[in-house]
Amino acid sequence: MHVLLVVGTLAALVAAVPSKNPYASALAPPYLNLLAKAKGKLWFGTATDIPGVEQQDQEYMSILNDSKIFGQLTPANAMKFQFTEPEQNNFTYAGGQEVIDLAKQHGNRYVRCHNLVWVTEVSEWVLDRNWTAEALTEVMKNHIYNVVTHFGDSCYSWDVVNEALNDNGTWAPSVWFDTIGPEYFYKAYQFAEEAVKLTGKDIKLYYNDYNIEYPGPKATGVVGLVKELKRRKLKIDGVGLETHYEVGTAPSYEQQIEASKMYTALGVDIARTELDVRFTQLPYNSSGLALQAKEYYDAVKSCVDIRQCIGMTVWDFVDKYSWVPGTFPGKGGADIYGLGNSNYTRKPAYYAVGDALAGHPCSVCGHN
Repeated sequence: MHVLLVVGTLAALVAAVPSKNPYASALAPPYLNLLAKAKGKLWFGTATDIPGVEQQDQEYMSILNDSKIFGQLTPANAMKFQFTEPEQNNFTYAGGQEVIDLAKQHGNRYVRCHNLVWVTEVSEWVLDRNWTAEALTEVMKNHIYNVVTHFGDSCYSWDVVNEALNDNGTWAPSVWFDTIGPEYFYKAYQFAEEAVKLTGKDIKLYYNDYNIEYPGPKATGVVGLVKELKRRKLKIDGVGLETHYEVGTAPSYEQQIEASKMYTALGVDIARTELDVRFTQLPYNSSGLALQAKEYYDAVKSCVDIRQCIGMTVWDFVDKYSWVPGTFPGKGGADIYGLGNSNYTRKPAYYAVGDALAGHPCSVCGHN
């Protein structure tokens, strides 16, 4: 759902941005990607729902295509199963290629390819049949081989399996788990590794999930998955921490550092892959924006301060095109652009991210 959040008066909200801030243009500094690279990170990036209505929005595209702000793109949906294999063995790559082309045309930027195996956005022909474990395993293998070899090293990495666990650390139900059992997870990485070898390229393989950014049963479960992949000598290069938070309940900086070290201690990289911080009640106000800024600041700083955290990606950058209102009715305002009546006025959260990347104290976080 594409929602423009009109909240309070513009004057009251803009007051949350320090008056000393000279940046009037949405394309002016601080340049988040340049700051991230100066800290030794590969990128500060964004997801984008292209192809879609965003392409008709010139202001959106001008920001998206500015490689000084975003050094990496993630296709939010275009590479998922239902879009790349809508009918059995009939592959469609145009949507994903549009994102890759944008990345190459504007700064030769990285692309995180997302995703190969997930519980949702699976084609109906997969969900509507009664498969044997062997037959569905072949479907998964064929899909992974075709998609990975087609895009090749246009993808820096693939999220091989996405969101395989419940919050208590147990296996989440899916057509894959329900039919094949836990082996579907390890088979997916086996097939992805085999497909990468066919390309002859160095394409990274990640596991991606939410609510694993702080210690708890789910984070412990992910540690177990990575350990088992390594025990089986299967390729696993990193863990993607989605980082979808709610204002007022985000984990502390210290908790995020602790969880990050749980993964990096296993010899893998990490990345913040889907960062946004949503309000649970609307309209929001200036104090809420300051708290949101603090929670963005902590999430980004916790990546800056971990050497093996290679980069940060926001899950699209403007409230106008946020996924949140359509999934969580009554909630929103999660992104770094979208203040007041202007879709592309930068929020305090944007400047908080800049401060974290620059290694400065947060200038827009108030006393939170």
